[in-house]
Amino acid sequence: MIEGENIFKGTDGRYYCTKCKEPVEEFYPKGSVKENKKHHRQCACERERYAETVRYHKEKEQRERIDRNRSICFPKKVMQDWTFENAKKDNSALEVARKYVANWKEMKQRHIGYLFWGPVGTGKSFLTGCIANALLDHGVSVKMTNFNTILNDLFALQEKEEYIQALSKYDLLIIDDFGMERNTEYALENIFSVIDRRYCSERPLIVTTNLPLERMKQESDLWKKRIYDRVLQMCVPVKVDGESRRKKIASENLQLMKSIIQNQ
Repeated sequence: MIEGENIFKGTDGRYYCTKCKEPVEEFYPKGSVKENKKHHRQCACERERYAETVRYHKEKEQRERIDRNRSICFPKKVMQDWTFENAKKDNSALEVARKYVANWKEMKQRHIGYLFWGPVGTGKSFLTGCIANALLDHGVSVKMTNFNTILNDLFALQEKEEYIQALSKYDLLIIDDFGMERNTEYALENIFSVIDRRYCSERPLIVTTNLPLERMKQESDLWKKRIYDRVLQMCVPVKVDGESRRKKIASENLQLMKSIIQNQ
């Protein structure tokens, strides 16, 4: 080792770091074969540089894992922008969604989910997207899908059990537009299998539906009743109503278009 700008030779024969003043080499222990020889030693500066490198790679790996989980979570890329920060208006349901994220550890431990129900276009899917994105940012694995997609996937598979088991392993499973899928015996049997497996996994489930809550509670069809009872057992009902978010967006787009045309 040559004495230079970053090191200097001490009176004990070892080289030292000029910044932290710690030795950058050390003698082998007395009595060893290499007793009078020296080996490299990390000074405080080098230890800090190494720790910074480790932190950088861990953070990079975490970011890549979150990005990968986000792409797996959502069926459409636009859903990655459904966040609390992008919510245009606060309401009671949005506050409920925020509190769910804030209390996620307890929700997960008690495997509690929500049933967001209400009229078409009131932002139920957007709410669940906000929850999903917030949890994904903290490394939670989330899958957002619907039963039309699940049933189509299952129909093409020979090993249906493996697919259903995979759905039960996400930290949070979100089923969007529940009740819009076909009502064949095959469909209802597989829907119950997915929900029941999720229940047995003791992991939370969030569901959105346009079905009235009373209809779900008073269902007489045996297959549907089994499904609805299981959903209501796992999910706390939260009504989402008010102005249709879709109609509002359509109205805003129409006004924007008129403004552009008039200004030309």
